[in-house]
Amino acid sequence: MHWYLDVLKKYAVFSGRARRQEYWMFTLFNYIAFIIAAVLDAVLGTSPVITGIYFVAILLPSLGVFVRRLHDTGRSGWWILFGIIPAVGGITLLVFSCLEGERSQNAYGPDPKSGYAAA
Repeated sequence: MHWYLDVLKKYAVFSGRARRQEYWMFTLFNYIAFIIAAVLDAVLGTSPVITGIYFVAILLPSLGVFVRRLHDTGRSGWWILFGIIPAVGGITLLVFSCLEGERSQNAYGPDPKSGYAAA
């Protein structure tokens, strides 16, 4: 759960690097929270209201952690626009998010796996 909260604390931070674990744990808890919001919408009969509010609230942190994940692999955050290309873009970004990050300092900061990365 702390992975989810750490990303929320960096609400609109697009600089630095994010480990695979940080990205995927945030994604997991994000999907769980979205399912809970959808169930609440169904039970309360407010169909897209709660999920819509949640989506808007979580948009910037989701983009921020994905850009930091791209930075960890040595790629610019502008690669996120590659997702616009149907099928190929999404698959490519999925592969990038699964790749191990660079083991040394790169243009975006120190290796977050080492103990010297800024929190």
